[in-house]
Parts: sequence; structure tokens; C-alpha cells
Amino acid sequence: MNDDDRFGPLLVNLFQGVLYREQAAAPWQALLDLQARVRDYCAVIGLDLILDEAEGYAYLRQRPRSPDEAELPRLIQRRPLSFPVSLILVLLRKKLAEFDATGGDTQLVVSREDIAEQMRLFLPDTANEARLLDRMETHLNKVVELGFLRRLRGQEAQYEVRRILKAFVDAQWLDDFGKRLDAYASHAASAIGEENA
Repeated sequence: MNDDDRFGPLLVNLFQGVLYREQAAAPWQALLDLQARVRDYCAVIGLDLILDEAEGYAYLRQRPRSPDEAELPRLIQRRPLSFPVSLILVLLRKKLAEFDATGGDTQLVVSREDIAEQMRLFLPDTANEARLLDRMETHLNKVVELGFLRRLRGQEAQYEVRRILKAFVDAQWLDDFGKRLDAYASHAASAIGEENA
């Protein structure tokens, strides 16, 4: 198959979402071979190719507009995340950083119960906590849909943390979320104070 025959399908793969080396060997090899061509093509339509060969993933991201560029319509949609989903992402990102610091295995596996237990630490002791934990499956499904967790076959309550999480939840995102978490904690504390008054 020549480069022109591989280029179109490769672009379609990238437009559909994250491309993982372990799940798509042929498109991954095509990406490595055609990387410069993909970057040039995507730049014309305002996208950047993010390729992490060490971690084995690639995706397209909307390029920030420079002051001298004309405004292009967004091709990559932004998705607002609920507080519980954001909290799960932060907790997973911190767990991944701790896991990487210990060395050893490259695959971090977490259970539904581990995630729920960590979330409890950040929630006030109210009915909202119970409701949030009851909805845990919905929140985890959203994180799976976003591509940051993958269910392990035959182990429905076990998840692999996808390494692409490191690219999306960076230091700036963590800092912004930390500020929102502080605001949430102070709001929760004042709400509890009003209930007890």
C-alpha cells in the first residue's frame, strides 16, 4: 500500500479520536511514516498533531489562534465536565503520577471502590455524598467514554488508567481545578454551617 492509500484512512482515524499504538498497529505505523505530511495537512485547518511515541498515543488538538491569523471555526469541540468527572480525572492523574514515581509496571489498574474511596475524602458528609457515590457508575462511564479509563475484560469493576490522561490533565489544569475545589470546599462548609445554625 502506497503513502497516498494510507494517508486518507489515517486522517479519518485521527479525526475520530485518539489513536493508540496497541490498538491500531497499521495506522500507528502509517502515522510514524507520514507524520510530517499529517502535521502540514492539519495545520492548514487549524489543528496540531500531538504524538507521544513513548506512551503510544496520538490525537488532534485545536491550535490556539495567533493574533495575526484569521479565526477558524472549531473542529475539535470542547466538552464541559461535571464536578464529579473532573474530580475523578484529578484523582486518577495524581494516582498516575505516584504510580510513575515508583517505577516498575507501566499499566496502572484501579478499582471502582478505590476511586469511590478517594472521592469520599473530598466530599462533605451530607446526602450529596451518598447521591454522588450512587451515581459513580455514570461518572465512570463518562471517563471511559472520554478515553481516560478502559474497562478490563472480565473484570467490570477494574479499570486501566490510560496514559493519555497526562496530556489532558496537566499542571495548569490541576491548578485551576485546585482553585475550584477550594471554592467548593468553602461553599460546602458554609452550607453545613447554615444547616447547623
